[in-house]
Amino acid sequence: MAYASGTSVPIERTRMAIEELCKEKSATQFMSAFDHEKGAAIIGWTMGGRMVRLSVPLPSPEERRFKHRRTRHGYSWRDLPKEKQRSLWEQACRSRWRAILLIMLAKFEAIEAGISTFEREFLADTLMADGRSVGQWLGPQLEEMYSTGRMPAMLPAFGETGR
Repeated sequence: MAYASGTSVPIERTRMAIEELCKEKSATQFMSAFDHEKGAAIIGWTMGGRMVRLSVPLPSPEERRFKHRRTRHGYSWRDLPKEKQRSLWEQACRSRWRAILLIMLAKFEAIEAGISTFEREFLADTLMADGRSVGQWLGPQLEEMYSTGRMPAMLPAFGETGR
């Protein structure tokens, strides 16, 4: 069962709680957005001279779990009414936003308790000069390293800018 699967807290209220958390932790900038094309919630902030962007996939309203249910005997599927489909999808989105807040609370708690550091907790989501996150840049590097057994070049070859 998904975290906060029964929450009735509106997404906007959770988003505001995330913004307040960032302010409380001394963020100097904050933004949140939806990328409807990619189906993602995007949260960004600047803190300690670092820009961080969390891009969290949201469930698609086209997923089977929102559109159909098994019949009583479980041998076939039946379509759900449109209102029920939307209600189930909205619930899943609220749950996802609550999970984002939970993750951020846990990361900031670990930082404050001295268990971890800001860099360790948010490194993969820290933005680089070209707009990509460290995680987006590092993922292919790790894949290449594991598949070839060789470390990637420390500096890009002449003419490569990574853009």
